[in-house]
Amino acid sequence: MPDALHQLDALDLAARLRRRDISAREVVQAHLDRIEQVNPAFNALVTLDPEGALAAAARADERLVRDAAVPPLHGLPIAFKDTHLTRGMRTTHGSPLYADHVPDEDDLLVERLQRAGAIRLGKTNVPEFAAGSHTFNPVFGITRNPYDTTRSAGGSSGGAAAALASGMQPLADGSDMGGSLRNPASFCNVVGLRPTPGRVPRHPGRDLWDTLSVPGPMGRTVADTALLLSAMAGPDPRCPVSLETPGEAFRTPLDGELRGLRIAWTPDLAGHAPADADVLAVLEPQLRILEELGCRVDTACPDLTGADTTFRRLRAHSFDLALGDLLDSDRQALKPSIVENIEQGRRLTVADLNIATATRSRLHLGMLDFFSRYDLLLAPVSQVTPFDAELEYPREVAGRPTHSYLDWMRSAYLISVLGVPALSVPAGFTPGGLPVGLQFIGPPRADLAVLRAGHAYESATRHGRRRPELPAG
Repeated sequence: MPDALHQLDALDLAARLRRRDISAREVVQAHLDRIEQVNPAFNALVTLDPEGALAAAARADERLVRDAAVPPLHGLPIAFKDTHLTRGMRTTHGSPLYADHVPDEDDLLVERLQRAGAIRLGKTNVPEFAAGSHTFNPVFGITRNPYDTTRSAGGSSGGAAAALASGMQPLADGSDMGGSLRNPASFCNVVGLRPTPGRVPRHPGRDLWDTLSVPGPMGRTVADTALLLSAMAGPDPRCPVSLETPGEAFRTPLDGELRGLRIAWTPDLAGHAPADADVLAVLEPQLRILEELGCRVDTACPDLTGADTTFRRLRAHSFDLALGDLLDSDRQALKPSIVENIEQGRRLTVADLNIATATRSRLHLGMLDFFSRYDLLLAPVSQVTPFDAELEYPREVAGRPTHSYLDWMRSAYLISVLGVPALSVPAGFTPGGLPVGLQFIGPPRADLAVLRAGHAYESATRHGRRRPELPAG
């Protein structure tokens, strides 16, 4: 059924809802039916409120009868990441310590999306406290990849990406510190944007000045991702780093072409993030496509010396700040890698943090110089293809052993340090049918330019249109 509601792009659904060709109740019920059909195989959604969603859909339909001027996400169902607070709905963070936790407030992102008309379905699975790019936890277990259920869906927004790819929701929210929007998008053949820090403000939080972890949007297309960003973005005085550009700026046609763009391609971030051969075998032919579309493509990369140590120190500091109290009170309830991350943060000296801050400033200036010569930087999203879901992390990358669950994520987290927008766009499949994403990286605050370039590439290649082979809905 080509017109099954769960298969339609979010923009198409939104237009049909506005024209009253379909009702919000029909859209929500179609997605609830899809969840019942396929979620047991993937474990992407971990909390569900069908009655509440249908009641909200009924109110949305009544509103449209009264007023044709409805908000941009009117009637579109969404399940929120299980690290984002949802008032009156369980938010577990994937931890036994919060298995029955029901917040009395919404995260700002959740509040904004519901105000924009989105209908809350439930929550999507995450790693414990969103630590890592493979989604598993002791409360709900493993989220599996819709393209191959023996493989990881990525993380930490893995439940969101798997739910998108399999038609359980048309849009998904997430967050990204070291690749948690981009990596699962790559693994599940959907689109994920790590926005410029401050583009999507955060509240509440213990460090509202933080720019390493950012909330952001996911969709099955770049245009859908931009639509969701338009409802997330915009300033908020409670977030001191929030940017002034209103969200409506991203509710614009992305039509354009790539001709004339100066593109830098780096297969390994100048040796800092070597990728497996099967990843590069998919990505390198894409360069010829870009050249045929009129781009000038060079092999080049900004200087990333010190970026790895800087990311790990700032990340460890943030873990101590956010979770240090739990280490003191409930150490035995935390997984060993989280304990290790917090303890790393506590071992940091003032000198360590001074060096990290100074290095990040140097990297920023070097990156600005690099983008004076290039419009975009392209790189692998992930250094590996989706790996065995029973593993905590891949045991080697490009023939080199890994020693922690961070070691295979450098191609994403080294970009996080730069504070720039980065978009994961589907770029093709391995011979075994595993998705691979291409990372479009732009200058600071150039989120719209990155989205436009990703949209033009997506339109020319249509890799994202290859959906997993699931039962017809």
